[in-house]
Parts: sequence; structure tokens; C-alpha cells
Amino acid sequence: MEHLELFFKSIFIDNMVFATFLGMCSYLAVSKKVATAVGLGAAVIFVLAVTVPLNWLLDQYILKEGALVWLGPEYAEYDLSFLSFIMFIATIATMVQLVEIIVEKFSPSLYNSLGIFLPLIAVNCAILGGSLFMQSREIPTLGLSVTYGIGSGIGWFLAILAIAAIREKIRYSSVPPALRGLGITFIITGLMAIGFMSFGGMLTGGDETKEEKPKVEAKVIKEDLKKEAKEIVAENTNIN
Repeated sequence: MEHLELFFKSIFIDNMVFATFLGMCSYLAVSKKVATAVGLGAAVIFVLAVTVPLNWLLDQYILKEGALVWLGPEYAEYDLSFLSFIMFIATIATMVQLVEIIVEKFSPSLYNSLGIFLPLIAVNCAILGGSLFMQSREIPTLGLSVTYGIGSGIGWFLAILAIAAIREKIRYSSVPPALRGLGITFIITGLMAIGFMSFGGMLTGGDETKEEKPKVEAKVIKEDLKKEAKEIVAENTNIN
């Protein structure tokens, strides 16, 4: 249940594009065609699914305070968390280079259509953001980090796929000249972000429960109030 909740939360509620607006450069530049968006989205899913668990292992066993205790008690006080950015980016760059080699080998047309934006995944803030969110939210297990990486990648994939499909359709629409291009794209992205905000209560709707007093207690309170009212009326009658 924990894996399923984190999976859907990372896709819909904490969407990289619509909730935190990370990875917008690639999102806007490569979303003119659905085919190109699918290729880049799949690459992002793969990179996030691999780099987030790898960076979780780095954080747990090397970077965080006391992580080096497995080397011996004398290393328990070491804190290498200041190296997080360097280590995370190095891991991401390695995996992006691997993806670039694979795409160039098996799909040269997709490689040419993605152009410079494929190697730029290495500095895509959505990729680094996935690892930093994993670290800041203190995801407890390797399995959950895998789930979070895949879910975040799918969320980014759905975002760029949706905007690419819309941009292909509005190409033949009568958009006002002042809004053509990135103008209407930003407006649509904002509207989609508002729509995704409605998923915020999807996993929290049944958490709050109303506390109801027992019927017996309510009955006793009601009888006490009646008794006090009768005593007040009797006192007033005696005074008169």
C-alpha cells in the first residue's frame, strides 16, 4: 500500500512539471511533436528510475552523517553531505551518457530529433530534483526510492506527452497572434497545473475522522441539564 500511495502521489500530486515546475526547458522545447516527446519522456523515466535508487544508496552508505559507520566505529562522525550535489550530478551524467549511446545506436532518427536536449538531461533540474526530493523527504527504503523514481518519471512523461498532443492540435486553431508559440503554451501549462492540483486530496480524503460522543454520555448530559433547569425554576418559585 505504501508503494502504491507513493507511486500515485509522485505522478499526480507531486508532479515534477505541474507541482514544482522542474524540467521546463526540455518540456517547452521538445513538446512540438508527440513522437519526440514520447522519446524524451521514456529517456527521463529510465534515467530517474536508475539514478534515484543509486543516489539513495550513495546517500545512505556514503554521504549522510554517520553513513560510513560500516567502515568502522572511527568513521561514525563523518558527514559528507556537502558532496551530495557533486555525487548526484556525476551519477546522473553517467546514466545520461549511457542513454545517449543506446538511443544513438538503436534509434538514430530519434537521436537526431532530440538534438542537444538529450545530453542536456544531465543538467535537467527535474532529474536532479528527483534525487534531492528523495533525500529531503527521507525515503526509508531502496524499494520506495525505485517507486518514487519511476513515478516521478512517469509524471514528467505524462506532462510532456499531454502538452505535445495539445500543441499539435492548436497548430491548426485560430490562436491570437500575440499568444502564438510559447504564450499559449504557458497558458495551457498553467491550466493543466490547476487541474492537477485537484488530485491533492486524492490520498487524504479519508484521513480525518469526526469524533462523536457516545450516545450514553450525551443522554446523561441531557438529563443533567434538565435537572439543573428544574432546580433553578424551583428556587425562583420559592423566592416569589
